Amino acid sequence: MEIMPRLFASTNGRVLAAFLIAAVLHLIGTLTIPGYSSPFAIRAMLVIASLLAVASIGQTLVVILGGIDLSIPFIIGFANVVAAQLYGNGWNFAVVCLFVLVLAMLVGALNGYIARRLDIHPLIVTLGTGMIVQGCVLLWTKGFPSGSAPPEVSAFVSIGGSVGPFPFPWVVPSLVVLSAMIILLLARTPYGRRLYALGSNPGAAPLALINPVKMWMLTFSLSALSAAVTGILLLGFTGSAYGDVGQPYLFQTIAAVVVGGAALVGGRGSYLGTLAGVLVLTEINTLLIGLGFQPAAVQASLGVIIVLLVSIYGRERHVSATI
Repeated sequence: MEIMPRLFASTNGRVLAAFLIAAVLHLIGTLTIPGYSSPFAIRAMLVIASLLAVASIGQTLVVILGGIDLSIPFIIGFANVVAAQLYGNGWNFAVVCLFVLVLAMLVGALNGYIARRLDIHPLIVTLGTGMIVQGCVLLWTKGFPSGSAPPEVSAFVSIGGSVGPFPFPWVVPSLVVLSAMIILLLARTPYGRRLYALGSNPGAAPLALINPVKMWMLTFSLSALSAAVTGILLLGFTGSAYGDVGQPYLFQTIAAVVVGGAALVGGRGSYLGTLAGVLVLTEINTLLIGLGFQPAAVQASLGVIIVLLVSIYGRERHVSATI
């Protein structure tokens, strides 16, 4: 029984460390790069961080469960292109969003069902289904997506937007509300308790009347939902459809979750920690770009960071092995 307080203390320590790292990185950028802390730069970082934070919701849930979701960038691209294409064809955008989100959740539920019921590693399942989704989109659009986002969506994520007297767009306060809901979901609901229980000890969870297949289907469908929402928001952010718009989120969502203190073996993590990881990655990206690094060098640097983090945290013993 004493192991659980130690696990939570360890996780909270890593979350605090991630926030401190983000603060130090921001201080370094402020001291070395002119305009790094200007109002416009801070607004830009908040918007970019918000988009990554939304995409990372599902990865957080899946990693706590003990899985991994590599279909996220493909679902983002699917939602981005399909939403733009259907809206350009005259569909009502609310109907478009509902259609895209439902399809995405069905793909996510299929990922969870196949991975758990057939006992196939979710890395393989999600990568495979993601590529199928991407292929279907390419066939449908013939490689040339078209369409755009309604002005309301663009204003929602626009760096130059504002919420009353506050100098940031609606996506930022919306993320604050959404984050509070996710944190409460994990801490105060039966779903959250079952998620941690199943991730901590998959073998014993069924004895506690937890249905593993249903939990995996629900969790992966929520992951796909958050990815699809990100794709729609990115449509408003960029102004046009792009099938590969989600590719940068492939490993950034994993890195954000791990930097925030989650264990890739499952049973440990929090969305507050993921938010800390998102801030760290956003600061690293902005700092490297501000120092004149080329996009390829920025990508390579992030890859090094991810490898280092996974080599450290990915080697932890499963929670069930420490109890």
